[in-house]
Amino acid sequence: MIYQINFIKNIYMFKINNIRNFSVIAHIDHGKSTLSNCLIKFCNNKDYLDNINIIDNIYLERERGITIKAQSVNLTYDFSGVNYKLNLIDTPGHTDFSYEVIRALSACEGVLLLVDAIKGIEAQTVNNFYIAKNMNLFIIIVINKIDLLKSTPINLINQIKNILDKNLIITCCSAKKSIGINNLIKNIIEFIPPPNNYCNDSLQAIIIDAQFHKYFGIMMLIRIKSGFILKKTKIKLVNINSTYIVEKIWLVTPKIKECSVLNCGEVGWIICNIKNFKQSIVGSIIISEKSINNTILPIKKVNPQVFVSLFLLKNSDYNIFSNALAKLSLSDASLSYKPEFSDTFGNGFRCGFLGLLHMDIIKTRLEREYRLELVITLPTVKYEILTNDNKIIYINKPHQLLTLNKIKELREPIAECFIITPKIYVSKIIKLCIKKRGTQVNIIYFNDQVKITYLIPLTEVILDLSTIIKSISHGYASLDYNFKYFKKSKLSCVNIYINKKLIPELSVILHNNNVRYKINLMINKLTEIIPKHQFNVIIQAVVNNKIIARTTIKRLCKKVTEKCYGGDVSRKKKLLNKQKDGKKKLQKLGKINIPKKIFFSLLKVN
Repeated sequence: MIYQINFIKNIYMFKINNIRNFSVIAHIDHGKSTLSNCLIKFCNNKDYLDNINIIDNIYLERERGITIKAQSVNLTYDFSGVNYKLNLIDTPGHTDFSYEVIRALSACEGVLLLVDAIKGIEAQTVNNFYIAKNMNLFIIIVINKIDLLKSTPINLINQIKNILDKNLIITCCSAKKSIGINNLIKNIIEFIPPPNNYCNDSLQAIIIDAQFHKYFGIMMLIRIKSGFILKKTKIKLVNINSTYIVEKIWLVTPKIKECSVLNCGEVGWIICNIKNFKQSIVGSIIISEKSINNTILPIKKVNPQVFVSLFLLKNSDYNIFSNALAKLSLSDASLSYKPEFSDTFGNGFRCGFLGLLHMDIIKTRLEREYRLELVITLPTVKYEILTNDNKIIYINKPHQLLTLNKIKELREPIAECFIITPKIYVSKIIKLCIKKRGTQVNIIYFNDQVKITYLIPLTEVILDLSTIIKSISHGYASLDYNFKYFKKSKLSCVNIYINKKLIPELSVILHNNNVRYKINLMINKLTEIIPKHQFNVIIQAVVNNKIIARTTIKRLCKKVTEKCYGGDVSRKKKLLNKQKDGKKKLQKLGKINIPKKIFFSLLKVN
């Protein structure tokens, strides 16, 4: 056994200099998946033909034309007679999936930062550049789509040097037509450094992704930082302090290939027959069974920014719902959830997401893959509350303010927004940011491009800011944002009462300047959505125990006196009084039918 370990050690010590771990990162729709598929086809042509959908293999990715999950592929390339192992990780471009990018970069020594030759540098491009730079990764700029007639690579190179860095390695290619791919692979091998060799036999690895398989249990994508891992060896997961035996080791080439060892610097999948998928393991550290050394820092968790409640139309599906969320959160560590109960909708979960697109993707997967019928409430953000006794409390449900007393300050989250736009749209964008209660931090001119930095409340950002910026700039401007801090603001919690019963799911926190206007819109929309009942439905908006808006949905009328064709008038009065008493009783005991689409309609209003 000692001879076997020394033999394996000598093998991986020799091969570690021929390993390159890198990710492809970019702004959305700059061609990351096309380039990744091109590299796979170029390096592993035979395997590619058998498994063409290794990148963007989720049905929603193909439907919407976006990348949702980071995908890892192990490639081999013969360069000057030497075989190199290229471990490629394709990442999402939308800011709502930034945690996927951070996890992917934690397994790499370098990145390919993709820039569209037509669109140029956009907000997410700059943000990704600084993420990679702060993680001390080697950055190669790749200008894609140079085959297009309107592309101007020379002007774009100057723009990159002005906005990002003058000393960057820049290469041009067309992933669609496989132009410049040879030179790109040459740059990857020459400039991206091999993995660090810690000269340490003890196993240290980090889990960068996980998936649940119905036969094998939890599959873990790991990067070996030190040592090596063999089949049938015992490993320990630090965060849950549990020991498991490695049953299978897989590489994706892009065919799934089983192997017996993962060496230092390599990325691959391991299976340990872990069946408990309700434990969070992504970002955890793996060490050998008897080791106590875990010097690798775990991946920093990204906190959710948007919170909604998800409820079932059929409470009998609750166990399926619970297991579905657990399985999705296993492969999407940025999703958080906890049980919740509503008098109106029954059992459900309070879920946290990184943005509205992230929320929409998870909801769609729950409905399609697990056949669940869901009701989703209005999205809210997290607020910070300072009490009179100087305690800090965080809430993500507006109606929670009703249970708190002696509030000294109510603070809302502020996002630092980076907008890159052509000069001609600067004035329109600045007016929009001011309308969204923004404060200008910086404005920098780079020839034809302008970078604008604003501090804007997160509630104003998540709903529609990116869409409006795209609209007023005809698609040329782009937005990226990060949570900055909490700031004291003049806010009010508006609670909605229907027939004197509080509906917590309809409560909202609004800035005092917008309360009257937005609540009137909301009340009017509710009168359109809620159907008529056999009794009057009274809708009230209450702020600080004061009714600021009120409306009534008139009851359905039935002509009970139609069967009276004469006789004394007292007969008609008797029937009308009987109907009146019945309506009053219904008003107290009747259940109000709140349609499923109510929250989608209110989201458009807000």
